[in-house]
Order: sequence, then structure tokens, then C-alpha cells
Amino acid sequence: MGPRPPDKRARSCVVHPTLVERAKLFLYRYFERIFVLLLVGAMVVIHTLVEQKFAFLSFYYLPVILAGFYGGRRFAVVSGVFVASLVFFYQAVQGLDMLPGLYAGALLGLVPWAGFLILTGYVVGRLAEQREARLADVKNAYMATLELLAFHIESSEKHLQGHSNRVAQLAEAIALELKLPEEERENLRVGALLHEVGTRDQRLLRLLSRSESDAAVPVARAMHGAAAIIAEYAHYYEIVGEDWDIDALSIPVTVKVLAVADSFETLQMSTPVREAFPKWRALEEIEKGAGKTFAQDVVRALRVVAGRPEVSTPLAGLKVV
Repeated sequence: MGPRPPDKRARSCVVHPTLVERAKLFLYRYFERIFVLLLVGAMVVIHTLVEQKFAFLSFYYLPVILAGFYGGRRFAVVSGVFVASLVFFYQAVQGLDMLPGLYAGALLGLVPWAGFLILTGYVVGRLAEQREARLADVKNAYMATLELLAFHIESSEKHLQGHSNRVAQLAEAIALELKLPEEERENLRVGALLHEVGTRDQRLLRLLSRSESDAAVPVARAMHGAAAIIAEYAHYYEIVGEDWDIDALSIPVTVKVLAVADSFETLQMSTPVREAFPKWRALEEIEKGAGKTFAQDVVRALRVVAGRPEVSTPLAGLKVV
């Protein structure tokens, strides 16, 4: 009989993104493109089907407000100018409940509307940027607190001092090399900072998971995402191994990155039973597990981050002497 597949019950505590969460992530990632398509579609529908076109100009305040809220001042102003340009073009060619052309009567009605539309986008965008700046300050303070907490927890064991901070920095660098989304990088950084504590004490996972009700706040999202990463990482080495191709296992890429970063950093630490590995020796040990214990794409990213060029494999059929 062959080896038994991994026991999926061991991973029951893992929180995977729901369909709604994945849809939100897709919407946030491609918001500008979706917004422009909806805007153009609305223009076509209104100017094709609605007879009282001038009365529906106020409709465009809503998408411009959304542009300011999600994209900031620049995107909102550009969107407002784009909408106003289309409306002016339509008035010049076909007319909006009035004779076609840009004569004084038409401009008297359209110019104030366009001005207030652009101004609304600017104001909303500025308020949104100020809100983002305040949230960034909160996030920076929260990350600094986590770093201090991790350092304090590890200070009781000399060989662990600074370990979690170094793992977090390395994991973030690998995630950047893999071009992971910013939200996943944030979750990974928090999870890496707390992975030593979280894998030992389930109370931390329960505490982090409470932030799910505040998912609209970036800090809360990062805490909840970190809880999922730590929970999955706690069972990582029960799942991977020589008998299974790691790419065939449904392990989130953030967990794979954490595993590589943690192992690479741990190998370079001295312990009571062995000396610290030099950097390149540690990298060689990680490379030995590529494809089985560690994901190959993550190992390649580690090689780039570590500053070592990838070694090409000799072609099959050639004898190396």
C-alpha cells in the first residue's frame, strides 16, 4: 500500500477566504478598470434609452464620489473631467434636451454642473486620503507594538532574540519578490512576527480571530489574516514531506513563504545542539527540500532575495566531469 494522504482533519482550524472575501479582493484590485467600464456603460444606457437626459446628470455624482473614496483626489478629478468631457461632447453632437452645440445657453447649464462634479470628487478624495493617512499611522504604531512584543517574548531565550523580526523581514521580502498583494504581505508580516507564540498558544489565535467583526479596518483584517496563517503553519510539517508534491497540496502561498523564511532564519541560528549554518549553507539546505518540503517558486524567490544567482541544472544526456 502506498502512503496515506494527509489527514485533512488536522487542518480544520484553518480559516480560508470565503467567496465574498475573494470577490471583494478582486473588486479592490481592479476597481479602476471596473469603474471606467461601469461609467461608460451608464453613459451609453442613459443617452440611448432615457429621453430626459439632462435630468439624469446628477447620477454621475455617485461614481465620482466612489472614485474619490477608493482612488483619492487624482483619480476622482480625472474621473470627473472624463465624465464632463463625454457630456460636453454629447451635447455638442446630439444635444441634451436642447439643441446640439456648445452655445451660451447650454454652457450656462453644463459648466456649473461640471465644476461642482469635479469639486465633489476632489473634496471626497482629499477626505479619503486623510483617512488613509490616519489609518497608516495606527497601523505603524500597531506593527511597532507587535515587534516590541515579539522581541520581549524571545528575550528569555538568548538564541531566539530577534528571530521573529528577522523572519518577518525576510518573509516580506520574499512576498515582494513573488508580487503578492499588499493585503497578503501585511497578513504575512503579522503572522511571521507572532508565529513562535501562536503555534504554541492557541489563545493568541482566538484573540486574533476576534478581529473578524472589524474587517473593514485594515489592522483588523491583518490580525484575522495572521491568525489563519499561524493556524495553518502549526500543521505545516504534518502535511508536507517526501511522499507528496507540495504544489499538489492546497496550502496558501503565505504559509509556504513563512515556512521558507522561518527555516532559513532558524538554520542560521546556533542552538545547544549545533552551530549556526553559514548563509549559503542554509540556502543549500532549503534548496534540498524544494518541491517537497518547500514550494519551488518560494525557494527561487529566496535565492533572489539572498543574492545568489540560480544555478542551472546540466542538460540531460551530458556528462559533467
